Amino acid sequence: MKPDYSLYLVTDRRLMSAKTLGEAVEQAIAGGCTLVQLREKEISSLDFYVLASEMKKTTDRYGIPLIINDRIDIAMAVDAAGVHIGQKDIPADIARKVIGKDMLLGVSATSVTEAVNAAIAGADYLGVGAMFQTGTKPDAGFVSMEELGRIRRAVDIPIVVIGGISRENAMLFQPMGIDGLAVVSAVIAQPDIKKSAADLKSLFFGKEAVNEL
Repeated sequence: MKPDYSLYLVTDRRLMSAKTLGEAVEQAIAGGCTLVQLREKEISSLDFYVLASEMKKTTDRYGIPLIINDRIDIAMAVDAAGVHIGQKDIPADIARKVIGKDMLLGVSATSVTEAVNAAIAGADYLGVGAMFQTGTKPDAGFVSMEELGRIRRAVDIPIVVIGGISRENAMLFQPMGIDGLAVVSAVIAQPDIKKSAADLKSLFFGKEAVNEL
């Protein structure tokens, strides 16, 4: 079954309004998040493994794919659905060889060249951005709507946009032919995580889409 990329949650424990990451993710899933990426930059390998193992139990409980950011070893160790890598990580073609054909491979892209190369290398989907200013990745390069359009026309794999996506700008992407919104603070940092996820999904797809726990 093909993944549903419509509301792609990227975690950040520094921003979450819930007491635990597990609670935050459960609320986000209840609000309609369809895929979860565990992103941890400043954590030991052991702590990342333990956290990923716990998160896998949570996402499995609700039938939601878990993606691990950067760490192929952690993704394979916990039997995650896939891994997401950036342009400065291990090359996408090598990542594909390591993880095999069954795990999902997501690749960040900011240009047509990067997008096409990722698709050729075996990426299952692209994370395109940053579309807007974001506090979670302040050094990220910006992608214009024009470049997003060019990327969409250049590749036929799913695209999620990331970087400053919010209720205020989500509607801008409706005509762009993308497959989903990747969100961090717009969901996980909000006082009501479930409602924030549901509102975003409803805005973008034009209807309520709330998962029942």
